[in-house]
Amino acid sequence: MPPSKMPADTLRNWSNTGLARRLGAPRIPVLRRYSPGQPLLEGGPALVAAVGDGRFAKPIAALVAEHGATVVTETGDEKLAAVVLDLTEIATLSELAEAQRILTPAVRKLAPSGRLLLLGPVSGDGRHGDHRHSQGNAEAVAVAQALDGLVRSVAKELRAGATANMVVVDVDTTPAAVESTVRFLLSARSAYVDGQVVHVGAAEPAGVADPQRPLAGRVAVVTGAARGIGAAIADTLARDGATIVAVDVPAAGEGLAAVANRTGGTALQLDITASDAASRLLAFVEERFGRVDLVVHNAGITRDKLLANMDAERWDAVLAVNLGAQLTINEALLAAPDLLGPDARVVCVSSQTGIAGNRGQTNYAASKAGIIGMVRALAPRFAEHGATINAVAPGFIETEMTARMPLGTREAGRRVNSLRQGGLPVDVAETIGWLGQASSGAVNGQVVRVCGQSMLGA
Repeated sequence: MPPSKMPADTLRNWSNTGLARRLGAPRIPVLRRYSPGQPLLEGGPALVAAVGDGRFAKPIAALVAEHGATVVTETGDEKLAAVVLDLTEIATLSELAEAQRILTPAVRKLAPSGRLLLLGPVSGDGRHGDHRHSQGNAEAVAVAQALDGLVRSVAKELRAGATANMVVVDVDTTPAAVESTVRFLLSARSAYVDGQVVHVGAAEPAGVADPQRPLAGRVAVVTGAARGIGAAIADTLARDGATIVAVDVPAAGEGLAAVANRTGGTALQLDITASDAASRLLAFVEERFGRVDLVVHNAGITRDKLLANMDAERWDAVLAVNLGAQLTINEALLAAPDLLGPDARVVCVSSQTGIAGNRGQTNYAASKAGIIGMVRALAPRFAEHGATINAVAPGFIETEMTARMPLGTREAGRRVNSLRQGGLPVDVAETIGWLGQASSGAVNGQVVRVCGQSMLGA
């Protein structure tokens, strides 16, 4: 849906007027979103610090400085564009208290659309012999888990479009492995990603030759690409350098052709639930390009009914499109590993509904929750081929569907998140673009919500 046809967020627009300010009305922020050539950070210097012997603070400071931002190590009088705190080595309550003493003055100085990013340890799994955070060290495990509550709570406290997220790392994770995730979470690309915890493993990813076009040279298949979120995904991936194979049903042929023409890609009319859909898709990609680097499973439908009134046709249709087709295509990819390009990526579109549930959507919620289970189950198998599979779970995104909602329902959907507004299709697309990069190979089996930290299912 073109931005010009999106339903206007009248309340947000009014809240930013002079009259609203004079009346003392709460301001709903206008989020800073990415545009090509934009700097990594805006609004002041970045505070980058560590508690203890964190090994990520210095490389992140160098990354931030490389992208043109000033780096400071303590809070001063200036507004801060970002606060990055390396807590990967903390294991005691006194170290957690030290983190609080750094964060409290820093968050007061966070600029509009600023970024708070914590890096913490994975707790409770032994971490390859790291006894400090094993189950035997209750204090260390408790402190590591405490960071989860801290970041999710502070994300609810921040204002003016600022966000808070956390990256948890294995003991063997290198600074190079976290770079793409740190860059994404600090940038305007992550405008609607808030209150999230992302696990970055120890896999050593490929580098990025051009951060402005991180998908250059990669072949990307996008299903459900004819309109809405799918079209935004195709547009965004193409902007970042990918060659697009846009897939949708024959009935959507006109919109599909428009997307393919706009992105300079190729259109494939295909019903992904057909018995031969996977083989036709893979044969098409192999013949045209010889490989696939990114597969985005975006196609999805709804057929809403209360479970008491649900018929088999509605149930089967939703499960077939939303989950069954993804399972079949993924198995076909794993059965043809030579078709997977180096550093191949699969990204599946789940939903907040698959996490929180929704009245009248048992079929849809089951399918979207099933995607999460599928991703976790297939992650080790894709890793065997040097590939990854992850999911994004959108919350309330402004689309044609939400435009048809009654005003009251739409307003409720917009406001029940920490950013107090709906997201845009491009917000989902930017997150998929990050996960689709060759440099994101240390992120595998993850589910990232693109929901402005929705209060539902939190």
